Amino acid sequence: MAAEVKTVIKPLGDRVVVKRIEEEPKTKGGIVLPDTAKEKPQKGKVIAVGSGRILDNGQKVPLEVKEGGIVVFAKYGGTEIEIDGEEYVILSERDLLAVLQ
Repeated sequence: MAAEVKTVIKPLGDRVVVKRIEEEPKTKGGIVLPDTAKEKPQKGKVIAVGSGRILDNGQKVPLEVKEGGIVVFAKYGGTEIEIDGEEYVILSERDLLAVLQ
């Protein structure tokens, strides 16, 4: 029996791969929200980072975020992809709004 091979994703340049962190499906008052009423989370865990941004003078600047960090990103930023049944978002570093510590 062949072992299942996991796909490895390596973003290019200043891009970051993020896995969304699902929020609690109910309001503070205890009301459970149906799937149709939920918005996609804007918070996620950094899975992989690119090699960095290249400036006009050719100098490479490393990204400010690191793998494993928790970030907040723009609501409609990035490209959603599915790999091995898992959903991810590929974002440019400029689409990241904050790093949570």
